[in-house]
Amino acid sequence: MEGKRVRDSSVTIAQVMIPQDANPAGNIHGGVIMKLIDTAAAVVAARHARSNVVTASIDRLDFHHPVFVGDLLFFRGSLNLTGSTSMEVGVRVEAENLLTGELKHTASAYITFVALDKTGRPRVVPQLILENEDEERRHREAKARREVRLAERRSEATCQRDPGNCG
Repeated sequence: MEGKRVRDSSVTIAQVMIPQDANPAGNIHGGVIMKLIDTAAAVVAARHARSNVVTASIDRLDFHHPVFVGDLLFFRGSLNLTGSTSMEVGVRVEAENLLTGELKHTASAYITFVALDKTGRPRVVPQLILENEDEERRHREAKARREVRLAERRSEATCQRDPGNCG
């Protein structure tokens, strides 16, 4: 299987926030933004794997600024890391005030997906070809996040086998 470049699967999705996306204070619900982040990330993963994908985990989601009705959101997703069947996608969310043109980085997230074959079983994905320093940095950071996730899983498995050994 041939490797693929980050740019081959990257996406930008734009969505205007409307009143039905907001709470009574006029802020956009975080859950609406989370769903759109997951959608953008799933598109990236599916483009890379050229198969169905499922969300395995959301490693981190940080909100930096509120989003309001009328803001235009940009969801910029790109692949950071591939495993044998899994992929980490980073999504950066920016909000543009359409009246002033002001652009704010409003949220960032890291989501892991697993590629599925036609029977719903995990399938191998193409390796990631890194082309510049930024992609290499994001790849290193994603590897570190993966190691933390794996260590947490090992700890949880140990705790389930031996509850007296939990801290």
